[in-house]
Amino acid sequence: MLRVSLLGEQVIADDATGTVLTRSPRSVALVAHLVVHAGLAQPRRLLAGLFWPDSTDAQALTNLRRELHQLRRVLGDLPSLAVTGRDLCWRDTPSSRVDVREFDVAYRAATTAEDPGEAVAHAHAALAAYRGELLPGLADDWVLAARAELDRQCVELCDLICRSRAGDPAAALAAARRRIRLRPLEETGYRTLMGLQADAGDRAGAVSTYHRCASVLERELGVVPAEPTRAALRRLLARPGPEVRRAAATGLVGRTAELARLGERWHAAAAGRSGIVLVRGDAGVGKTRLVTELAALARAEGAVVATGRCFGSAGRLPLAPVADWLRTPALQRAAGSLDPVWRAEVARLLPAARPDGGQPALEAWQRGRFFEGLARALTAGGRPVLLVLDNVQWCDEETGAFLAFCLGLLPDAPLLVAATLREGTPAPGVAAWTAQLRDDGRLTELPLGPFDAGGTALLGEAVAGRPLTASDREVLHAATGGYPLFVVEALRAGDAPPTESLGAVLRARLAQPGPAAREVAGLAAAAGRDFTLELLTEASDLDADTVVDAVDELWRRRILREFRGGYDFTHDLLREAAYQQVSPPRRWLLHRRLAQGLELLHAEDIDAVAAQLAEQYARGGRPDRAVASYRRAAAVAARTFAHAEAIRLLEAALALVRAQPASGMRDRTEHAVLDELAGPLNARHGYASPHLQRTVERALVLAEAAGDPAATVTALLAVFSSRFVQGRTAQAHEVAERALELLGPDAAAAETGTAHFAYAGSSVSLGRPAEAVRHFALAADRTRDLPRLPVGTRPDVHGPAWAAHAHWLLGDDDAAVASAAEAVARAREVDDPYSLAIGLAYAGVTHQMRRDRTALWAAVSELHALCDRYGFAYYREWALVLGGWARGGEAGLAAAQEGVANLKAEGSFARMPYWLTLVAELAEPVAAGATLDAALAAGEARDDRWWLLEVLRLRAAYDADPVPRLRAAAELARVQGSVALRRRAEADLGVRLPS
Repeated sequence: MLRVSLLGEQVIADDATGTVLTRSPRSVALVAHLVVHAGLAQPRRLLAGLFWPDSTDAQALTNLRRELHQLRRVLGDLPSLAVTGRDLCWRDTPSSRVDVREFDVAYRAATTAEDPGEAVAHAHAALAAYRGELLPGLADDWVLAARAELDRQCVELCDLICRSRAGDPAAALAAARRRIRLRPLEETGYRTLMGLQADAGDRAGAVSTYHRCASVLERELGVVPAEPTRAALRRLLARPGPEVRRAAATGLVGRTAELARLGERWHAAAAGRSGIVLVRGDAGVGKTRLVTELAALARAEGAVVATGRCFGSAGRLPLAPVADWLRTPALQRAAGSLDPVWRAEVARLLPAARPDGGQPALEAWQRGRFFEGLARALTAGGRPVLLVLDNVQWCDEETGAFLAFCLGLLPDAPLLVAATLREGTPAPGVAAWTAQLRDDGRLTELPLGPFDAGGTALLGEAVAGRPLTASDREVLHAATGGYPLFVVEALRAGDAPPTESLGAVLRARLAQPGPAAREVAGLAAAAGRDFTLELLTEASDLDADTVVDAVDELWRRRILREFRGGYDFTHDLLREAAYQQVSPPRRWLLHRRLAQGLELLHAEDIDAVAAQLAEQYARGGRPDRAVASYRRAAAVAARTFAHAEAIRLLEAALALVRAQPASGMRDRTEHAVLDELAGPLNARHGYASPHLQRTVERALVLAEAAGDPAATVTALLAVFSSRFVQGRTAQAHEVAERALELLGPDAAAAETGTAHFAYAGSSVSLGRPAEAVRHFALAADRTRDLPRLPVGTRPDVHGPAWAAHAHWLLGDDDAAVASAAEAVARAREVDDPYSLAIGLAYAGVTHQMRRDRTALWAAVSELHALCDRYGFAYYREWALVLGGWARGGEAGLAAAQEGVANLKAEGSFARMPYWLTLVAELAEPVAAGATLDAALAAGEARDDRWWLLEVLRLRAAYDADPVPRLRAAAELARVQGSVALRRRAEADLGVRLPS
């Protein structure tokens, strides 16, 4: 049986096996048109003109024939699709299931059923089939008409469920919320939900629903809720006397030139020139207000507008603004049309499907695919998209990196990011990604300053609702400096122009509400970010009704605003002022209560609030719980490749641990945190990082002090990787030897295999190829069932790739080529880009040693492409040096020098004599000699001896008498057993020396 999905997801699949037959947008749209007009023959000429309006009649008919041929090839001889030479027709048959038809059948049954219980059951069945709008992303007239009718029917079903008293109250609440999502500007849905919430005893939820309704109407239409809706709120609050009106909102005053410039940039983006516009200025200068006006303009033009915000508190999730954007209903619906591979990437970020984390070092290469999935989801709808990002000065590094990636990936997308940035010291990374976008020509900056005297007066009169005298105008501008926030808050605090500082004005504003509201404002400020009414109720020692009344009062006074189904302060400066008014002992208590409230409210998904919990417990004097939450939050961050955030969280945990009194428990906890920190450090900075070195060395000290052999071996192998990549070859080999000694004959095969791998690798660099081959073989035998080495690589790729170098040194050219080819083939077989990069990089060295430029160029060309796509910085440098040697000439020399310089800058000195030798072979004689001298010095200083034989041989060419140095090279080759390099030295000498 065929399954045709047109609501939300767009796919035609085999219903029995789930096999996708086609996701072609054109094919699915053609079937959808026929389904919508089922039973009515559609003339070919009509369909051709409808789907290819810009083609000639003849070409459009040809296109239709081609599309129909492709469709029938995929679907086979489908009874539901009747095709003649004149027309096409869809007939519903048992051979196919169509979600649109299932919805229609259930809708008709629900609206005609006489029994209320049956009607509700059919309504639920219809809503279950309605998984999203019809063909999201398409805006053809026939689609819009059909979509609007289905949408209307869905609203009707929601109303039916809400009216019924025979159904489940929870289902009725869900239906009411769904109705609001479908008709966000209709007050009926909000009143229905308020009534259902009140009946369920959720007074707080009902009041929040009213606040959301009022905020949406004010933002979208500039009106207040109608009297029936306001009356419903009065009944909920049971307030005697006249209605307490909310403080009036002010429209945008001034800023005409700035708004016009934003509008120009928006229209350029909507036409297909993506970018970011950054409105920057001091706190309270009106940045957010200006961007809000741009959002209203874009929304009025039919664009998708999604909003996100960064917070200054540490309790944040990485990529939280991106997650907020993707939760926007229009983007959610459009993302449903993505291929499953991209939907899976989106699911990494959104809490509906949190995958288990793996090794960060291994998964780092997948970050590009993850970012691409998010970028595709944001632009899947086909409509212009405006992404609002407030408070960029607090933007996490991962969100910034994503923005740079997204705009680079989709330069022609109808996409604009409108961001605000408070002047001052931004968060780490903000300067880097904004500079990158500026250099790419994707960043437009709009500085925003305070109003002049005239603008200040206009705003003051708009807030006061009356003309100001000349004296008042002068005082207002002098006192506020023309800062809009100061003007607005001062006149809301009192009718006269202010005579005090902004801080005093904000304190006066916070003193206006009653005692309960002031107490709730302090609790809300301690949250450090947006919050829900449920959290305040749970954390407060006031009764629930009092908290609800307090939040309503703060909302009416515009101290709080509705935000994403919860609340936030109308300005960050108000939050800061409210927090400052809470005494330190009281803050300690509030943070603990907030943490406990978060745990209770999110018991089924602690991951979503782990970072907030950590921050609240840390400020509430519970370091034990804070450390556990920091570790959990770091694991969540690593799952979305947010390694910078994971590092920050784990370092915060370490600081708390190290502040505790010395004890065995403290040391065990520190060791566990250090062990978790190593992965993100490696993924972000590489094994050569001094930070990683300090981390793994400290973990080793703690493991040895605890007398834990297993932990000591694990730490030794981590130390090995750090020391080896840094070029400390002999020290790396020492820890590999210690690991083998500690493991003993009874240790698990995987553990000893990993130690043998490390021992073999350092043996190659020490100039012991025969020993290396033996240990590589032992490693291969013991790691057959091990998917990953502790360094994050596959043993069945990394092992043979590296062993190829030892085989070649021993003079076994065939074994070297075969081993390198085995590694690359295995990497291709498992379809792992990171493993393939390793296989190609090591194969490139093998081909270079063999002087096979053709094979080398093929390997490094593919390696370059992989590194560019997935951001493999370390192996990119290998590709630069090897590719430069293969290319030759000035361009080749420049590339090789760049690669070596990058390796040195990263602190990656492993194999440095080899890399310098390749540079020397491309350089002029004087420079070549100096470079070879540097290679000799590096090899001796770092015990990197395997290539010193070749360095000596090449350096001899610049000696007046080359024989002594050539004999030294040949003798060293004899000692090391390096047959291949000995042959080269003997060839230059013209003799064959005795073994």
